[in-house]
Amino acid sequence: MLLSEVCPYTDGPRLDIVSSDKPESTQLNVMKNASEIRPDQSVVQTIGDLVERARTAQAVYGGYSQAAIDEVVTAVAWTLLNPSNNRRLSEQAVADTGLGRVEDKITKNHRKTLGLMRDLKYARTVGVIAEYPDRGLIEIARPVGVVGAVVPSTNPVATPYNKTLNSLKGGNAVILAPSPKGQFVADEIVGLMRKALQQVGAPEDLVQKLPNPVGKAMTHELMKQVDLVVVTGSQNNVRAATNSGTPAIGVGAGNVPSIVDETADIEAAAERITASKTFDNATSCSSENSLVVVDDVYDALLDALRKRGGCLLDQEQKERLREVMWDNGKLSPRVTAKSADEILALAEICADRPPASIVLVEEQAPDSNSRFCDEKLSPVLTVFRAKNFEHGVEIVNEVLEINGKGHSVSLHSNDEQRALRLGLHLPVCRVIVNQAHCFATGGSFDNGLPFSLSMGCGTWGGNNISDNMNYRHYLNTTRISRTIEPDQPSLDEIFGEYWGKYGISPTIDRA
Repeated sequence: MLLSEVCPYTDGPRLDIVSSDKPESTQLNVMKNASEIRPDQSVVQTIGDLVERARTAQAVYGGYSQAAIDEVVTAVAWTLLNPSNNRRLSEQAVADTGLGRVEDKITKNHRKTLGLMRDLKYARTVGVIAEYPDRGLIEIARPVGVVGAVVPSTNPVATPYNKTLNSLKGGNAVILAPSPKGQFVADEIVGLMRKALQQVGAPEDLVQKLPNPVGKAMTHELMKQVDLVVVTGSQNNVRAATNSGTPAIGVGAGNVPSIVDETADIEAAAERITASKTFDNATSCSSENSLVVVDDVYDALLDALRKRGGCLLDQEQKERLREVMWDNGKLSPRVTAKSADEILALAEICADRPPASIVLVEEQAPDSNSRFCDEKLSPVLTVFRAKNFEHGVEIVNEVLEINGKGHSVSLHSNDEQRALRLGLHLPVCRVIVNQAHCFATGGSFDNGLPFSLSMGCGTWGGNNISDNMNYRHYLNTTRISRTIEPDQPSLDEIFGEYWGKYGISPTIDRA
């Protein structure tokens, strides 16, 4: 079978894998274990062909020097950082998915990709990458092979670029598995990337995607056949990747709470919260979902948010909003990544109000039965009043128990010790201090976190990483070990203090 027969981003005829007339969710038998999924043989063959081409390309690419790999990465990155491409892809992403705002996606694509290129520019990923003479160790970077990259509809441009650039930096090939809503903009992305590969003389099959129409059967089969799966998006996909039998790196759910204490700069906090919560209509898993405000500054902060377009709902309006936001307990696509004004109009909360930037709903305490305590993927922000900072921490912990353990917490405070207290006691992998959370969590030019769109949540969130997914996760490391001067302690050095404290008199030689 020729490449043009299975890849919709080439000029030749294509073979679409036609699904049944049943809804996507019933196209395959959903088993408890992904290994039990039995896709149609044509799906297995199609994925096998893609993976075989990727392996052939990667076998060549795996012999590239660091300089040659860096040229490939630079060429591919420029296809998005080129302003005309960025705008076109951003416009198509919003048109195809109906999620977010074009100008914000342009900003996100630019910042995330430029920041990633900053991180990658001087990173060593070929050959010897570290030497530790005192330990007799040499570390060598090796590719993982073929990466299957599952990407969400919320970031159908920035995330594929991030995963592709990280994959290529490690000497790997990558096959993208976009969401059905993002499959057509992914066609455009892969087409641009392949032209860039051709320009620098690299194998084009280093970058491929699943053929359209993309569905669960193909995505799950891809997970089985590649060497590494990296998943951003639904927790169903994360679990499927974990159960695929292939090494997988998935990230957890977001439901970020933010604390504002009595020492905070209220105007600055309100500005950061508004900027973060409104960006791209809150498509990011790093957007705040709950705001926990200490009583002493509660009214002042709400006033500051109102000045910036915050619309605080009364109880009757809150119930109307609840009815339109959730259908049978599930977040409605009618509100996902829509503007505050669109959401308020759906709830018929329109009369005599100025334009809104964010929607504020008050809750007395976290309640698992209240959907407002969960992730909302929209500029709707739940507000809790805390008696003091300690009470605020309790509220945050309860929110995280409902959903979002492992991801992040935001703190607006001028008390240096409080961030440390959160880091020591809350089940989160990031404490973001005095920053606009959605910009900062995935790396920023003014903080030290790696630029990423995939945040690991540790064991709290069911993940095997607790840092921002980055190029190191796309590498194998080989270590050469040589002998060094022996460093063997005596038993007394290790156990002497313990023996003395508990009156133990060992009968062994303590020399």
